[in-house]
Amino acid sequence: MRTIIIDDERLSAQRLEKLIGEVAPFVRVEAVLTGVKSTLDWLGSNPHPDFLLLDIQLGDGSGFDILEQSGVKCPVIFTTAFNEYAVKAFRMNGIDYLLKPVDPVELSEALERVKERSAGTQAPLSSAEMAIALQMITRRYKERFMIRSGEKIHILPVAQVGAFISLEGETFASTLEGRLFDLDLTLDQLTRLLDPDKFFRVSRKYIVAIDAIASVSVYSGSRLKINVKGVKTDEVFVSRERVGEFRAWMDR
Repeated sequence: MRTIIIDDERLSAQRLEKLIGEVAPFVRVEAVLTGVKSTLDWLGSNPHPDFLLLDIQLGDGSGFDILEQSGVKCPVIFTTAFNEYAVKAFRMNGIDYLLKPVDPVELSEALERVKERSAGTQAPLSSAEMAIALQMITRRYKERFMIRSGEKIHILPVAQVGAFISLEGETFASTLEGRLFDLDLTLDQLTRLLDPDKFFRVSRKYIVAIDAIASVSVYSGSRLKINVKGVKTDEVFVSRERVGEFRAWMDR
């Protein structure tokens, strides 16, 4: 198996290469790279390896930048010195990771998982999984969406979205002006990407923005009905089990 190591800490990269030679002699390290630009250059002029050993925090960007810009499809083992938030993010999203300093046993186990993924028994890492993990690590929330329509790409700022809607198995962003954009994300994934102070999931079908709520009224006893700017398809209700939490969210 062929791999490259991307790590801007020279001693850390050297130690990892040495460990690979000890626990996995069947793995050949073809290059040790230090940043986003050097890695993109290497990937652009060489056959892609069987997997990557990729540090998250690099001097000129993030390891996620490499995955998004290179289009590489091979399995990835992230190496990180981040704290428990990173570990939680990776575990929740099924991402292979190694905490620094790398433990030989954990390295061996991660390489076994890479073998399984290379054999097709595991799904490749999706852009949604990467986005969610990065948000959890950095505690930064989604600010914009890149939406492709034919040959064109639209940039949709989150601030322009009044609601996210699940409809017949698809997810749409509804702008404050009422335009609908198809998204390649589920409402569950969006809940983890959006700022919880600004967005609330009122039901299985809707996530609404605080700035888009024009009015709230009591409907049929304890149920709440919301008038959301831009949402014209049907009426938006807060599910009964979320009414209390919704009231508290509105009252922050």
